[in-house]
Amino acid sequence: MQEIFTMRNIIIYLISINIIGFLIMWLDKRKAINGSWRIPEKTLFIITAIGGGIGTIAGMYTFRHKTKKLNFVIGLPLITILEIILMIYYLFINN
Repeated sequence: MQEIFTMRNIIIYLISINIIGFLIMWLDKRKAINGSWRIPEKTLFIITAIGGGIGTIAGMYTFRHKTKKLNFVIGLPLITILEIILMIYYLFINN
């Protein structure tokens, strides 16, 4: 199991999930413009919660998507900050 959770694999995962978060914000913005079926807000929060916070926040402001919704403007950064604090604790303080 330790072979799976190497620093290299964790970095690859974080880069990938943040790219996905960025692209999913772009896709949802396109769907909103076209009046198509939308990606559920719950999905956007889940992507953020599993490590894609930087990507979803970057996508939110790059595409000006969900920037008027307070639960996104406050919620996405809050989730991301909590994840960073937990990661710092796990990597440096817990050892």
